[in-house]
Amino acid sequence: MTPAKRIFDLLLALVLVLALLPVMGLIAALIALCDGRPVFHRSERMKTLDHAFILWKFRSMRPSSEPDGATGGDKAARITPLGRTLRRSRLDELPQLLNILRGDMSFVGPRPPLRRHVNDHRSLYARVLRNRPGLTGLATLRFHRIEDRLLSCCRTAHETEQVYATRCIARKARLDLLWARHASLWVDLWLLVQTVSSLWLQPAVTRDKDRRISLRDRSSAAPPTGPARRRPG
Repeated sequence: MTPAKRIFDLLLALVLVLALLPVMGLIAALIALCDGRPVFHRSERMKTLDHAFILWKFRSMRPSSEPDGATGGDKAARITPLGRTLRRSRLDELPQLLNILRGDMSFVGPRPPLRRHVNDHRSLYARVLRNRPGLTGLATLRFHRIEDRLLSCCRTAHETEQVYATRCIARKARLDLLWARHASLWVDLWLLVQTVSSLWLQPAVTRDKDRRISLRDRSSAAPPTGPARRRPG
């Protein structure tokens, strides 16, 4: 974390907190009204190999006594309707602006891992966590949807953790280390712009794709409109 990066994080986080405070208040009120308390979900994450912090999110799942872990198909039934919208738009992560102000995170960097994943892959995370964890990053942009697709097929917590450990952690780490080799304020700005663009453009692309599929289905199901042939005799 260079001084310039820290100053950039502080200034941008302050501006966003002030600008988005009404939105965050509305989201908190909707969660309390629709899903009850608690409004926030707190999760222990690692800032370095040995130093943890509490990451804040808006709660998007029904409470459970199960320990935190990767989110796969085994947790799909726990996601609330409001939570599904928040997760799709990543509005559930707005409280992490407070983590950025505290210095636990940066805007751009590797996503902060769980303690169990760090303990199981210490040599790998020793390299990844040389950089401050971030709200978004190269791995988030390039691997997020692949990870969702892989984990959505899992039906138990054990299967989810196994798939995440064997098929996601190393691939995300390679992208995080690639970013670290070329990290600069301009690269971070580009990744932030790409993150915002993906949140605004992807829903429109998805809606257009769904509309084309719907039109094609209706077209294939429609009866022929040409003149009917008379049967002989």
